[in-house]
Amino acid sequence: MSTKKSQNPFVQGAISPNFIADSIAAHQAKISIGGHSIFLGQVRADQTTSGQTVASISYTAYEEMATAEITRIREEVFGKHPITCMHIHHSLGRVLVGEICLFVFTSATHRKEAIEACSEIVERIKREVPIWGQEELSDQSYLWKENR
Repeated sequence: MSTKKSQNPFVQGAISPNFIADSIAAHQAKISIGGHSIFLGQVRADQTTSGQTVASISYTAYEEMATAEITRIREEVFGKHPITCMHIHHSLGRVLVGEICLFVFTSATHRKEAIEACSEIVERIKREVPIWGQEELSDQSYLWKENR
């Protein structure tokens, strides 16, 4: 089990650019870090087969289970990759097209480890964490988002 600090992964609404910038800036003092990897998931204006366009996504989760799954993923990734820092934040609630809904940030002594860990975390969140997105379309109808 890692001694790394666990965190509440959820943010209400979109993840702000200022929050992301502040998270990055806070790592300047950590001079043993040589590489960071950052993934930002953004809501796309996808078009449906009926010609409607996605306007927003409302994210919901079984929060207790989702937090436990993210904590498990954190522990496993810390155990597998020599990273020094990891931050995972996912939106709940409504996020408009163009806004950020997922922020994963890893740091390591070398870039390769940070990149590999970040990529694994993103893929595992999509596959393993009970978070659902309901797409609001341009005609105000709704569809449940499917992870691909």
